[in-house]
Order: sequence, then structure tokens, then C-alpha cells
Amino acid sequence: MTVITVNTPKGRLSREQRARLAESLTDAVLVPEVGQFVPAARVGFQVHFVEREPDMVAIGGILLADAAEPADVMVIDVAVMNADWSDEVRGEAIRRVLAAMTEACGLPEPSPTWWVNFRVIEEGAWGSRGGVLSILDLLGSGVFTEERAEAIRAALA
Repeated sequence: MTVITVNTPKGRLSREQRARLAESLTDAVLVPEVGQFVPAARVGFQVHFVEREPDMVAIGGILLADAAEPADVMVIDVAVMNADWSDEVRGEAIRRVLAAMTEACGLPEPSPTWWVNFRVIEEGAWGSRGGVLSILDLLGSGVFTEERAEAIRAALA
């Protein structure tokens, strides 16, 4: 289970871009998390889009509303359940998130002012289904590759 929150200045992303990103950001994290592309796993992902007025966002100590030149500012927060999030797997997910944003925005490369926060929610701190949920509870769902399932079991042992 994963929550991806895209924070942007108001109007930065069109409805069409958000629709494309709802799928591409889900898949960007899904593949490294479960080890393969499985559409059935998408149900465990949420993507939230949060827009803020230009006078509610600042970079370099200056409100966007007051900036001499517009800045393409975004923060993408990725919150995942505790699992095997090695630097390699985490890096793959971050690169895939930035690639999805770049493609949806029609740019040749990500803006240096697009920042990704990748947060791992510790075991015992994810609530769902009326209680506390562990990624270990989900390993039998059939969406994880055996390699990923073993790596997750080892990481949480």
C-alpha cells in the first residue's frame, strides 16, 4: 500500500495530466515495490493532488506570487509500507516518479525544483482494514514476485 501526494502551485497540472499521472505514478512505485507490473496491485495505491495558491508556496525565501520569474516547483511525497527499500530499490522508484512527472508535463527533463520525498512508514504504523496492517500480510496476494517477497521477509526479520 502506497500513498503518493503531488503538491503543486494551483493550475500547474491540467486534468488530463493528473489523469495520466494517476496511472503512471502508481506504476512508477508499484513495479519496484512488488517486483513486476501487475495491474491488480494498483488497488493498493492512492495518488493525491494538492494545489496551493502562489502566495502559499515559496522557494529561496520568496513567495511564488512575488517571484520575478516563475519557478516550476513541485514536491512529490511517496509514503510506502516498511519493506525491502534498499538504496537501489528506493532510487529506482524515485527515478521512475521523476520520469513519469517529466513525461506527463511534456518536458525533456525534470525541473531541479521538483523534489521527491520518499518515506518508509515503520512496521506497525500503517492502519487499514480496521487495524494495523503489515506488508507481510499482503505477500500472499499473488502480486509480489517471489524474489521481492523473500527480500521483504528478510528485511523485516
